[in-house]
Amino acid sequence: MKGFFQKVLRVDLTNRTTEVERLDDGLLRRYLGGKGLATHVLLDRNSAKVDPFSPENQLIIALGPVTDSAIYGSCRHGLFTKSPLTGFFGESYSGGRLAVPISRTGYDAIVIEGASHEPVWLEITDTDVKFHDAADLWGKDTYATEDEVKQRVGIPEAGVMVIGPAGEKRVRFAVVENDYWRSSGRTGMGAVLGSKKLKAIAFHGQQARPVADSEGLKAFAREILNTYKDHPAANAYRNHGTPMMVALLNKAGGFPSRYWSKGRFDKWEQISAESLVDTLHPRSRACKTCFMGCGKYIEVQKGRHKGLKLEGPEYETIYSFGGLCLIDSLEEIAYLNDICDRLGVDTITAGNLVAFAIEASKRGEITDHFDYGDPDLAADLLHKIARREGIGDLLAEGIKAASSELGLEDIAVHVKGMEPAGYDPRALKGMGLAYAVSDRGACHLRSTFYKAELAGLIEPSQIEDKAELFLDFEDRCTLHDCLIVCRFYRDFYMWDELAKIINLTTGMELDHSELRSLARRVTDSTRRFNLREGLTLHDDRLPARLLNETLEDGQGITEAEMEALTQDYYRLKGWSEAGIPSEGDA
Repeated sequence: MKGFFQKVLRVDLTNRTTEVERLDDGLLRRYLGGKGLATHVLLDRNSAKVDPFSPENQLIIALGPVTDSAIYGSCRHGLFTKSPLTGFFGESYSGGRLAVPISRTGYDAIVIEGASHEPVWLEITDTDVKFHDAADLWGKDTYATEDEVKQRVGIPEAGVMVIGPAGEKRVRFAVVENDYWRSSGRTGMGAVLGSKKLKAIAFHGQQARPVADSEGLKAFAREILNTYKDHPAANAYRNHGTPMMVALLNKAGGFPSRYWSKGRFDKWEQISAESLVDTLHPRSRACKTCFMGCGKYIEVQKGRHKGLKLEGPEYETIYSFGGLCLIDSLEEIAYLNDICDRLGVDTITAGNLVAFAIEASKRGEITDHFDYGDPDLAADLLHKIARREGIGDLLAEGIKAASSELGLEDIAVHVKGMEPAGYDPRALKGMGLAYAVSDRGACHLRSTFYKAELAGLIEPSQIEDKAELFLDFEDRCTLHDCLIVCRFYRDFYMWDELAKIINLTTGMELDHSELRSLARRVTDSTRRFNLREGLTLHDDRLPARLLNETLEDGQGITEAEMEALTQDYYRLKGWSEAGIPSEGDA
């Protein structure tokens, strides 16, 4: 089948062996690549109720049929496993430039299983897999590790993914980094690699992905470029990047602040995109095969962090440290961003846990004295988390375990053990549904429904008929994750474009109904994985605090509203009232 190498590489770290498996056309037609293929493999090959840190828990690196093609937004890869943070389905995606060298090894997916007895790094090529000793890399930060592995490989076009000290210590929200600042950021992928003592993987090769219509793909890409390169959405990402959301969310009253007690930060203008442009003079940086350049490369110009260089901070980092922790300096947020990247931790969860620790301190539940607005406190906590020292050891277990240990479940904000992104569902009620039913925890990216509510496609406070539009977004995003293409192309790759991309890469001709059936097949499979791991209806709920407390302007979301949204969603999905898919298209 075109669009695929039709090969999966399995790497057994325990025995240091490899095996190549063939993929048949029928499987790929049903699930495509990326999330679809990885979900099938996890359901088929991962043992039920496996401990996420067990050698038997498999981690899958997956690509889609558009990878290393002319399609804009296609330079992305996905990681999939059972999450050590939530205990459910784990998925995380990253951009940059790494997807191309992964693809050129000639595999559609790489399955990592077992666990090494000693630290190791892998070199995967189109002809071989080499196991290298990583004892001298263990303990190094992500930047130093990436530099060292690239030097040892000695091939300029090689790509590398790495973990930092947090992954080595099995911090449950540790990330996997590539290209310095690109992260497979959520659900604890770095912790799983750390449990396997796998410090890094380098990729290089010469394999070209076969596609159904190479010239057609190039023509389609030219058409997209000519049509959308100066589109308002493209210009917004190019000029301001994701920090543009700071102003939008504060004006909507949905910018989470002071650990979810408010929806506006009175100093938000100091941490806005406009302030970033004025004070840090960012340069746009794009992933390979992208014309938007949403990444913002900055260099701190003054103050105690003068000379600090990084790509960022993104909106979610600004919300988590700026809004939740009330830190009103972009230079300080950039400093905390850099620490997270070097240590290898998710900035969303990290910022949430710092703010949670501050609240725990104020309530007298921990002996440490913490206060809002203190970047040095945040920095110290980040290092303690990565080293698992003191209160950091508890926070490294994630919000669900930490709040339970401290008796603070009533204030903890999470779904399935993962904290929401910077869109308060009391102001954007569709995001309440997004967080509740997301398969990986409180996630904004499985549907990006904030786009619909902020853009006026549907009233944020509306409940009736909201699930129908939500499903349109979710199904399209699921196909994006099977292909794998960037979320920010959602305005450009609608149903017709998705059908054309699939046809040009794989040769399959799918109409709108067939596209939606494919997407539902994938999300139903993911749901079955979670049900197998112990998911209940209770896990599809917002935390009580968000249901019981209103924001300062009176905006709120009730349990009855959430029940209506989720039951509408289940009904439209063809699931039972208990949220269980039928077995008809399993």
